[in-house]
Amino acid sequence: MVPDDERALITAAAGGDDDAFAEIVERYQKPLYNLCYRLLGSHGDAEDASQETFMKAYRALSKYDPERPFISWLLAIAYHRCIDQLRRRRLTWVGLEALFDRPDRRAPSPEVAAEAGDYAEDVQEALSTLSVKDRAVVVLRYWYDYSYDEIAETLSLTNSAVKSRLHRARRELMGVWKIDPVTLTESQNEVSPA
Repeated sequence: MVPDDERALITAAAGGDDDAFAEIVERYQKPLYNLCYRLLGSHGDAEDASQETFMKAYRALSKYDPERPFISWLLAIAYHRCIDQLRRRRLTWVGLEALFDRPDRRAPSPEVAAEAGDYAEDVQEALSTLSVKDRAVVVLRYWYDYSYDEIAETLSLTNSAVKSRLHRARRELMGVWKIDPVTLTESQNEVSPA
């Protein structure tokens, strides 16, 4: 369900209120850009895809279903826009530098930053082995903490398809990183809380 203040903004924007739509853009530009950047791997491409998504959303506001979360609707438009762009350029690369560039984190020491950069490259390389849809499922689940239902709605999948894609993606990522699931489970059990 959409909160009342958000519903009022959407209604006003659908009625042609440019200030209301500007506020919508301000509220959602960051998560929209982050998804586009992770899928496209380029700041410029992510900016273009984000702007095109907002333009498409503006033109389609009258078709928006207020029973559906607005952010899910926007992210679905962005996802499809990115898929179209990837198909055109036939590139399957994901940028994850933004994963480590979160404003809520303090600036790390140079050693920690170098280590995080190496790890980010490893993660990016591993994710590039996944299909675009599997990458999107992983990003929505582990970056945005979307539930299976929210991912299914955003990507027009069934709940079981989301679970299946996540399971397959985790297996593929473990294979890329050469992690034995048994060893991983054992090492997790050995870790004691501090």
